[in-house]
Amino acid sequence: MKTLIKNGRVVTAVDDYHGDILIEGERITLIGEKLDIAADKIIDAKDMLVIPGGIDAHTHMDMPFGGTTSSDDFETGTKAAAHGGTTTIIDFAIQNKGQSLYEALDTWHAKAQGKAAIDYGFHMITTDMPRTRLHEMKKLIHDEGVTSFKLFMAYPGVLLVDDATIFRAMATAGEEGGLICMHAENGVVINEIVEHALEKGYRAPKYHALTRPTKAEAEGVNRAIALAEMAGSAVYIVHLSCHDALKKLKEARDEGIPAFAETCPQYLFLDHSYYEREDFEGAKYVMTPPLREKWNQEELWTGLKMNDLQTVSTDHCPFCFADQKQLGKDDFSKIPNGGPGVENRMSLIYNGGVVQNRINVNRFVEITSTAAAKIFGLFPRKGTIAVGSDADIVIFNPNKKMKISAETHHMRVDFNCYEGFEVQGVPETVLSRGKVVIENGKYVGKKGDGSYLKRSTVQHQAKESTFARLAR
Repeated sequence: MKTLIKNGRVVTAVDDYHGDILIEGERITLIGEKLDIAADKIIDAKDMLVIPGGIDAHTHMDMPFGGTTSSDDFETGTKAAAHGGTTTIIDFAIQNKGQSLYEALDTWHAKAQGKAAIDYGFHMITTDMPRTRLHEMKKLIHDEGVTSFKLFMAYPGVLLVDDATIFRAMATAGEEGGLICMHAENGVVINEIVEHALEKGYRAPKYHALTRPTKAEAEGVNRAIALAEMAGSAVYIVHLSCHDALKKLKEARDEGIPAFAETCPQYLFLDHSYYEREDFEGAKYVMTPPLREKWNQEELWTGLKMNDLQTVSTDHCPFCFADQKQLGKDDFSKIPNGGPGVENRMSLIYNGGVVQNRINVNRFVEITSTAAAKIFGLFPRKGTIAVGSDADIVIFNPNKKMKISAETHHMRVDFNCYEGFEVQGVPETVLSRGKVVIENGKYVGKKGDGSYLKRSTVQHQAKESTFARLAR
């Protein structure tokens, strides 16, 4: 199967030119001007941007949490992602305490197998990592292509691990070419604040935000970076939400420490005033970290512009308002944490970034695709438009406007956090490994089109570890 994309403006993280792209099978085989080649399918991309498919490095499909399960599975969630111009997700497999990492991975493979509309990989959420299990971590990195592991400083009794476990995992990841992703909040202190609030009778959704101060996130980020520096490894901070945490990250990067971070659309476009909505509507926005004061938004945009923040992911973890969010009707701490977003990320970031002159179009591609591919061992197969790369390509209309609404989105959830937002910049045609899965805004693929991605090891240059200094 040959596909020829003609007349488009091709934009990558570093390029911006007009040209044609020839796809043979799953890969890009030729890029040039005015290519006159016979093809099975010709796509006219005149007046369109031709960009690499988006990579959302933080999703939670079919995830058990808070007494329920996220409402999108790998079929509905990846289809929605494709509609939004995302062609790769990295989801999270979860190891229960005492469970083999391999057993946890098998569980998530079974959830995704034959369902995904686009390609996918896995991080491994690690809740139990004694020294006797480190060999499993090494085997996942080298044999299974699971090269990143997420650890939590939050959710005591459920996901939280102690600093020794974090250090142990970081040291091993640093040696083996893996990467530790950190949910960085001081969950032990937060738990105390939550218990105090409940004792005082504070039950409304807004107290979710008021019990999770920005200082608790900043302390977690600072501690994660310090542990990574001692372990001689890089660290990736997930869903960074506020200026206090960003300051700690910037300080570390200024010292040459390989500390990376993502932020999410919710922290760039929404703020804590949404928790004040009447009739329990604030529960829709209960996610962790919570929405912050509005002034943090411009600080995060500056962080993206200056590369203090490397990526924008969604933390897509939807729970329906009509039933699932109601589990916390009388107790904010029982509201399932998470919200939808995988479908809207690309348009939101293009509109808020490029259209509103906060970033240029190359940086848009970098933070929505290329940087994630590089950090997580997928580049140059993913994240760029180049000969030999997978033909994950989005024909993106930079002028088309769209109103975001739950009535028209494709995520399996009964509300949209960005309801009523008008955005400029919409994906019109989406190719996943050379196959058209979205055509003129319509889904034309089928479940199972997506494949599991074994990711390569990554070597982010870190300082000498404490162990290495001991051995001198």
